[in-house]
Amino acid sequence: MSRRLDGGDQPAQARLSRPESAGAGFAGAGAGMSRTLAWDGLLNVRDLGGLPTEDGARTRFGAVIRADNVRRLRDAGTLLEHGVTRVVDLRFPTEQEQDLIDELPVDVVHVSLLGEWDDYYRGSLERQMAASAPPEYLRWSYLEFLERFRRNFGAVISAVATAPDGAVCIHCQGGRDRTGMISALLLRLAGVGIEAVAEDYAASETALAEAHAKWVEDAPDEIERGRRAVFGHAPRHVMAEVLNELELRYGSVRAYLEAAGVSPDQLDALHARLREEP
Repeated sequence: MSRRLDGGDQPAQARLSRPESAGAGFAGAGAGMSRTLAWDGLLNVRDLGGLPTEDGARTRFGAVIRADNVRRLRDAGTLLEHGVTRVVDLRFPTEQEQDLIDELPVDVVHVSLLGEWDDYYRGSLERQMAASAPPEYLRWSYLEFLERFRRNFGAVISAVATAPDGAVCIHCQGGRDRTGMISALLLRLAGVGIEAVAEDYAASETALAEAHAKWVEDAPDEIERGRRAVFGHAPRHVMAEVLNELELRYGSVRAYLEAAGVSPDQLDALHARLREEP
């Protein structure tokens, strides 16, 4: 089943309590697991499990997986093999029109994280991009998106919180910027330290480096080549600065998500879903 949501149409607040099996994901999750997953057709897939929290717990393997566009999977059954029960797609509808796979064998929720495609708004972003070094632009744009599209961020977090038992896969096109922001919020909600969250974000730069270089090389002109080059960067300090500023403004990521419309019950359930207690 595929559904489309926006910040004003969040999932029903059902399944808020997490049975002990929720987030177990797939057999053997945990011991000896690698966070980096090799999914044929994709380049940037990681389990958010296995990270230490600031209070001595760890994030749970098989709860949330971050990825680039899962519609490029050679075999959509890979999702089932990894215990995925819900996919949350963060892309624009115009991006979805290019998909190679029409249907997935799991529940799909679409939340266009950055709203509707808007040429005027894109123009303002590109002017800011041209006036800034890549790290400064990324820091500015992430904070801009977190405020401007706050209700959409809340809708995504609610979609993860209310997912059926099993793993939730969140993805955009490359799995770096939109997926990176959502992953950072989830990890901070679980109690992972900012530096460790930033390390996870930065791993996307390495994972996508070869494909990104070719994308830049294939640009039709120098202007487009320069624009594309910006998105090859994922410096850890950018995400650390974004999270520090967001928490300065709101007090915590949890408080930001409450302001984004996520209910306290959903946040409690998601906190439990994401963590493996000692």
